[in-house]
Amino acid sequence: MFVWSYWKTIFTLPMNPSKEFHLSYAEKELLEREPRGEAHQEVLRRAARDLPIYTRTMSGAIRYCDRCQLIKPDRCHHCSVCDKCILKMDHHCPWVNNCVGFSNYKFFLLFLAYSLLYCLFIAATDLQYFVKFWTNGLPDTQAKFHIMFLFFAAAMFSVSLSSLFGYHCWLVSKNKSTLEAFRSPVFRHGTDKNGFSLGFSKNMRQVFGDEKKYWLLPIFSSLGDGCSFPTCLVNQDPEQPSTPAGLNSTTKNPENHQFPAKPLRESQSHLLTDSQSWTESNINPGRGKAGMSNPALTMENET
Repeated sequence: MFVWSYWKTIFTLPMNPSKEFHLSYAEKELLEREPRGEAHQEVLRRAARDLPIYTRTMSGAIRYCDRCQLIKPDRCHHCSVCDKCILKMDHHCPWVNNCVGFSNYKFFLLFLAYSLLYCLFIAATDLQYFVKFWTNGLPDTQAKFHIMFLFFAAAMFSVSLSSLFGYHCWLVSKNKSTLEAFRSPVFRHGTDKNGFSLGFSKNMRQVFGDEKKYWLLPIFSSLGDGCSFPTCLVNQDPEQPSTPAGLNSTTKNPENHQFPAKPLRESQSHLLTDSQSWTESNINPGRGKAGMSNPALTMENET
């Protein structure tokens, strides 16, 4: 299980934003041709009008990546090592030489868990020989130094892994990433450190899924699409359509894409509300799409 989890964490490719978040060729030309200012803002407002984006930069502007030339989905960040935007990026891990994000975060947690269990098992089984080493109960051979080194290595890794695993368990319980723990996400109404938290049980299911039989297996079972996430905002934006339990709504765009993308599959809509399902009938057609219809929005390049 340790090797399987480690393998999946290393070789699972990080997910990138879908094509809907990339600017069209015409929009890219407009951004390059026009000087910085209202023209840029108007281009990004039109591009982000139908996208499920609810977070902003610290100044309240649309989160735009100059390097990838796309509008960043919620919880997406640009990795300077991978040189691309990663969905729900947690951090770039040198131990696995990969970005930890939406596609492999569950594998990374299982890798930490099985690594910790592995080190504890080695330390526990080696403890009796380690005690004999200090009481001179072992033969005077080179093997006793191997026993000492093995115990210290397993014990030290156990301490470091337990702290790291405990920290990420806390992040999962709060529905945060490492980046969001250091800098809280900014919504239209301002900074909200618990903007994505839906409660302990639902937060766990967002990462591990609804089927508990898959929780301990390095098999992808996380909920959602990585581009949009249900929120539980303290102060609702008056321009956003009303939704059950004060959560984000979904609509269809003219090209028959279900957009803004539903944060969870229909069969898993109970994660958002136990009394009502997320269907197209829940949306007030007179209110328009949940997107960037506010003309006061400004644009700020963020990489």
